[in-house]
Amino acid sequence: MADQSPSRRVALALGSGGARGYAHIGVIDELHSRGYEIVGIAGSSMGALVGGLHAAGSLDEFADWAQTLTQRAVLRLLDPSITAAGVLRAEKILDAVRDILGEVTIEELPIPYTAVATDLIAGKSVWLQRGAVDAAIRASIAIPGVIAPHVLDGRLLADGGILDPLPMAPIAAVNADFTIAVSLSGPDPESNQDTAADPETRASTEWLSRLLRSTSGLLDTNAARSILDTPAARSMLSRFGTSSVEDAVDTVEPSSAEQLIDSSRETAIPKLGSFAVMNRTIDIAQAALARHQMAAYPPDLLIEVPRTACRSLEFHRAAEVIQVGRELATKALDGFRNLGPEIIITPETP
Repeated sequence: MADQSPSRRVALALGSGGARGYAHIGVIDELHSRGYEIVGIAGSSMGALVGGLHAAGSLDEFADWAQTLTQRAVLRLLDPSITAAGVLRAEKILDAVRDILGEVTIEELPIPYTAVATDLIAGKSVWLQRGAVDAAIRASIAIPGVIAPHVLDGRLLADGGILDPLPMAPIAAVNADFTIAVSLSGPDPESNQDTAADPETRASTEWLSRLLRSTSGLLDTNAARSILDTPAARSMLSRFGTSSVEDAVDTVEPSSAEQLIDSSRETAIPKLGSFAVMNRTIDIAQAALARHQMAAYPPDLLIEVPRTACRSLEFHRAAEVIQVGRELATKALDGFRNLGPEIIITPETP
């Protein structure tokens, strides 16, 4: 059923996040089903790929193809290499995208489109708004250390998400009724609203507690409270899921001279492999950069796809991730219509 809202023209900012970018397809599907007209798109990495295919009118064909991929087929398409500048060459998957796109330039697209990449030499974000669509996509999806960078117009280009994971600025001048940003770095919907229940936050809070315990012989409770009760300290505590100075101080146990620490009470720090560490590092950096971009160019509607929807290279999970995007868009657009602009839709906690 078409949405009854009088605001029909939408500009989209599609974020980076690897295979989670399939969710962009579900968001676009839901917009179309409600009769919205997409009049501008900017995308980084997977957002650039989905946005370019949509602007070229080829997204449905790509979605159908992606949903046929198996894990083994994805591995063949990603084309692992030990000699390239990235672990994956990804030329085979780009060949498949080119077959779907055809030879089309950005200037020929019926929808204004910007692919965002990063100039590795100049250290600057680059907006690709002319030239071949497939070349712009290839540059934008070059995940550092995973997919080899791409040389275009004399520049060594890599993933747009390095500096601009949620490209709001390119759509700021689009003649649209409202803007929608789709972030692929949203919180885990299954986590408890109390951030201390999150394993990563618990581990971080425990680390903070150990740090405070290690200095407990030097600082008494009042001294610790006076140091922690500053704006900078409060900001740090909030990052570790500690809601107040009192909570932080309360976690400080007496030193070993006063009380033996029961090792069974220690919370184990999650063990992460090197790839998981790299993934998490990128997620954290991109989430911070996205918040910075949205502070400068706030969207009317933000849809956050949880980073746990799938792993970055699980490109064989297209069908379920597309459905995640569709469901989030349904909830978002219902809330937008009922509550008006400037709302944020994230997955509900069960």
